[in-house]
Amino acid sequence: MDIKRVKDCIYWLYYQYLLITCSYVLEPWEQSMFHTITVTVFAMVVYTAYVFVPIHVRLAFQFFSQIFGGQPESTV
Repeated sequence: MDIKRVKDCIYWLYYQYLLITCSYVLEPWEQSMFHTITVTVFAMVVYTAYVFVPIHVRLAFQFFSQIFGGQPESTV
């Protein structure tokens, strides 16, 4: 792929984002505030998923392995 096609694709995705969020009707300072809040919320969701989802998956695996007859971890 050449650079122009990648650039056009990125512009098209950004335009779709503006249309979906209806932020194209906002003034420039409102758009910057909206984008800042959106990126901040998205970053917090990703961080929370990165930190807490593995813990919950491990606990759910332990719970279901005990229910279905698995060996307890501390058999020593």
